[in-house]
Amino acid sequence: MAVTAFRNLHLDRAPGDPLILPGPWDAASARVFAEAGFPALATPSAGIAESLGHADGSTPADEMFAAVARITRAVSAFGIPVSADLESGYGLPARELVDRALESGAVGVNLEDSGPISGLKDPARHAGWLAEVRAAAGDALFVNARVDTYVRGVPDVDETIRRARLYVEAGADAVYPILCPPDHLPTLSASVPAPLNALALPDGPPPPELSRLGATRVTFGPGLLRRAMGVVGEMARGLR
Repeated sequence: MAVTAFRNLHLDRAPGDPLILPGPWDAASARVFAEAGFPALATPSAGIAESLGHADGSTPADEMFAAVARITRAVSAFGIPVSADLESGYGLPARELVDRALESGAVGVNLEDSGPISGLKDPARHAGWLAEVRAAAGDALFVNARVDTYVRGVPDVDETIRRARLYVEAGADAVYPILCPPDHLPTLSASVPAPLNALALPDGPPPPELSRLGATRVTFGPGLLRRAMGVVGEMARGLR
């Protein structure tokens, strides 16, 4: 099964050799990454939002699931698993969220513990919802629980660890302390019994260094889309 293959990609990663998951924002970019030989992909919600003309966090659920489905179809011939960033779940009950994720062709989901307006969620309540997602999905989805402490202005490593542990106990396969300072990664890696997802930034450590600091997998958010748009901008200026 594709989800089993995706899970296995997270196992026994050597320091300096993270699972690098490019973030396609549409079918065309997904095919480019697939043709380059990446073993899996992870959609960025912000990148898809930009490609569809929405602000980050305001993409309607129907449009997001449709975009994910186009991406999974685009790489189906390559046999490449795709994980989908589904933000904070669009207010959907766990069963519906899982069903729609599976219908889109995704083998994994990225679910965050804050909302665009509400801010950080109560961690115990969010853990309870993640447990419902896990119960509904069984082993059919890889659940990456995003911890939004740093991005929401709570740069407290102890609070991040507390939330991450709750989410792992609820059934999360991995945790994603987005915008975690690189020097916090060793502490988080030693304290959380699950693979860590780190965000690679243009001015931050490269993926191999993030791995040596404790990250198992590395994603890029909308960064790859923005780099591509920079190239498009240069091309446009040349055409003028």
